Amino acid sequence: MSRAVSAAVDSAPERVPLHRWFAVAAVAMGTFAVVTSEQLPVGVLSSVGDVLHVSDGVAGLMVTVPGLVASATAPLLPVAIGRLDRRIVLLGLITLMVVANLLSAFAPSFAILLAARFLVGIAIGGFWALAAGIAVRMVPEKYVPQATAIAFGGATAANVLGIPAGTLIGELADWRVAFGVLGGLGLLVVVVLLLLLPNMPATEPVRLHTLGEQFGNPVVRAGVLVTFLLVSGHFAAFTFVSPILQSHSGIDKQVIGAALLAFGVAGIIGNFVTGAAGSRDIRATLITISTLLAMVLALVALVGGTPITGVALLLAWGAAFGGIPVGVQTWILRAAPDSTEAATALNTAMFNLAIALGALFGGLIADNVALTAVLWFGAALSTLAALAVWRTPATRP
Repeated sequence: MSRAVSAAVDSAPERVPLHRWFAVAAVAMGTFAVVTSEQLPVGVLSSVGDVLHVSDGVAGLMVTVPGLVASATAPLLPVAIGRLDRRIVLLGLITLMVVANLLSAFAPSFAILLAARFLVGIAIGGFWALAAGIAVRMVPEKYVPQATAIAFGGATAANVLGIPAGTLIGELADWRVAFGVLGGLGLLVVVVLLLLLPNMPATEPVRLHTLGEQFGNPVVRAGVLVTFLLVSGHFAAFTFVSPILQSHSGIDKQVIGAALLAFGVAGIIGNFVTGAAGSRDIRATLITISTLLAMVLALVALVGGTPITGVALLLAWGAAFGGIPVGVQTWILRAAPDSTEAATALNTAMFNLAIALGALFGGLIADNVALTAVLWFGAALSTLAALAVWRTPATRP
């Protein structure tokens, strides 16, 4: 956000007009749609493989490809669009997502389906790079953590509602129907954004050198590192949460879905609690939830060997991780008020890369050490993240 825009926001009345919160909620709808689009193939993997005659391993490229593309798109798209109105860009990215999902629904071959998933990756990376910065421009600085929490809450809600719903549609009807319904949801999001989101001219165009300059900011530099540590640690363990709950905690396979739904609900709560706490002291809040995540992962390995303790710790795990995206993003936005898009783009790229690498490292550890070793790996990385935040100088409140 430029100084001129920042000053205008600071001078705005403390009471935020309702239509501004509706605009923030519209951005949250967009994050809900893109995250659901990114992760939907997880629930229909085998069905796609059976119909298009590829193995589950090859079908898994439907998740890997968009993740890698998003990690590259996030820092590059803000540079490519220059001064173009961000409202137009967001509408274009969601429209691209709609086209990609409809193409997926009618794909006659896996190659075409994979090309569609490539387009999804562009939409994901670009949307995430811009969404958080746009949400905070809707409200005075005092309300930035809450606006960020709402924007990121769409992603958490996707894990709780969108992905299970898409999977259920795929099971009851067909995986092509699931992609088609998601395309329809995208069209609805386009209409909502068109009606609620005001014009968003670029405050300052992002240049390649602007991205590099962000590493000179100690908080942005630490924030990107913390994102990598927390997200890769979480996904190293969470990728194997189902077998961990079954073999380690003794939870019946039939109730895993309900347990993961509870995990997602706890994540939504953690997201908004972090947003509220972050308005007072975001650095202390981030240290707390990073430490909590490390403790929970270690406790799952140590005392999570019963269904009761396993589920209880799963809920704590969800609450801790649910607050991490909004916590790190708020920390970074406060440290780089004049370069929100550049700083957010770098963080988004690292987030997507960390998902891919976390799952990869987790698989190697689970196969070559032990299943519960992924929990200790995640706990170690989370501890390092807490130390990284603690060692980074505090920013202005």
